[in-house]
Amino acid sequence: MTATATSARSDLSELGRSETALRAFLHGLPGVDQVGAEQRAAQLGTRSIKTTAKAQAIDLAIRMVDLTTLEGADTPGKVRALAAKALRPDPADPTCPHVGAVCVYPAMVPYVAEVLRGSSAGSGPGQVAGPGVVHLASVATAFPSGQAPLEVKLADTRAAVAAGADEIDMVINRGAFLAGRYSEVYDEIVATRSACGDAHLKVILETGELSTYDNVRRASWLAMLAGAHFIKTSTGKVPVAATLPVTLVMLEAVRDFRAATGRQVGVKPAGGIKNTKDAIKYLVMVNETVGADWLDPDWFRFGASSLLNDLLMQRTKLTTGVYSGPDYFTLD
Repeated sequence: MTATATSARSDLSELGRSETALRAFLHGLPGVDQVGAEQRAAQLGTRSIKTTAKAQAIDLAIRMVDLTTLEGADTPGKVRALAAKALRPDPADPTCPHVGAVCVYPAMVPYVAEVLRGSSAGSGPGQVAGPGVVHLASVATAFPSGQAPLEVKLADTRAAVAAGADEIDMVINRGAFLAGRYSEVYDEIVATRSACGDAHLKVILETGELSTYDNVRRASWLAMLAGAHFIKTSTGKVPVAATLPVTLVMLEAVRDFRAATGRQVGVKPAGGIKNTKDAIKYLVMVNETVGADWLDPDWFRFGASSLLNDLLMQRTKLTTGVYSGPDYFTLD
């Protein structure tokens, strides 16, 4: 890291101590050119890739999936089956890669852990999985609204980690952010990261409620300054979830943050990404915006439930020449 980057990191680390300084920094960020961002995202979405590259992209996308179920009707049996699918998405094809993580509510974490502990995904509650394994992610902090006292949010987080989660997907308090109470949001993220222990923290911005690209950029920087390992677009519980332009703004933010501080932060678009064509558009955008360093499950994930089956159908078509129907693979 250069002396300039070291100095920048030191200066940025002080921002959270002053609401005035934090506000001045966030509102001093360059504004987002809405037309430009949407045109750039649309242009990148038209790129096509050939057969061999497509096969590689599909396998990479599978490895980047956070296989998710966040329903009130979730049961131990359902999440155990989901965890088994995460480990072996296509039991008929041993060359098919596993997904990046399983994402569930805190109450379902112990049942997923039962399945993943039988693999190489760690050996006990709170232990972070090593490379090449399926991670166990849990939403927390009063998901999806984020409207709860801080003590409740932190207890939610600690319980999920104690049960076996090695990744926590928290939600910011959008009401506080939109009201300009940036230090409150910052302090909650800092406290949640502390409650995570060794678990990685993904911070959900709920971009569909932030109204403007400028707010998306500010929220991205705020989360990273507070220590997020990942920034994530959405809960999947509001009408507007991940979009290409919003993800572009977030990718530019993590690129600029690394240039300023030397620290790399991941990005997770979530909600509304349902097919292989869409997933490949995101991968093209990652490559063109931040480069190959982020083309890795450690730094880019898809929050999705139905995406995996479409990736598996397209993969089967490329390897066998036969297009399998949606009933060939288990429903998530």
